[in-house]
Amino acid sequence: MPEDPFLLNEEDELQESDLSRIGVSLPSNLLTSFDQILKKRGYSSRSEGIRDAIRSYITYYKWMADLSGPRQGVITIVYDHHQRNLIAAITDIQHDYMNVIQASLHSHVSHSRCVEVLLVKGDAKEVKEVAERLMAQKGVENVKLTTIPLEG
Repeated sequence: MPEDPFLLNEEDELQESDLSRIGVSLPSNLLTSFDQILKKRGYSSRSEGIRDAIRSYITYYKWMADLSGPRQGVITIVYDHHQRNLIAAITDIQHDYMNVIQASLHSHVSHSRCVEVLLVKGDAKEVKEVAERLMAQKGVENVKLTTIPLEG
């Protein structure tokens, strides 16, 4: 499999002392929640928490990239149902992957938020495509894919 240019290799991970500064714009409610978590977990700075969150994101990306073969699992989606055209987009994606999505469960969490759970079964490539298309939709707050290999 070709190297993924977005992933750190072991050599890069060891050179984390070579720091770069970045600027990030965040909604105040997201930053407030992040700061509360940092305080509870005992982080010494936002930078330390952000580095840890990015490492976790990279690890999840690597795990997703390594999926192959027949899989069964769930995709959990949290989204703002007031986001214009989002429900139609989610429905269209589900129809595009009827061969992979076995069932769905929808729940209203609050006046503006919903959670949806999709039971999926199929080739890992298609299962990942469903999750990635859902992730890309404006108004989707979180998508989590969990799968296990199918035994033959």
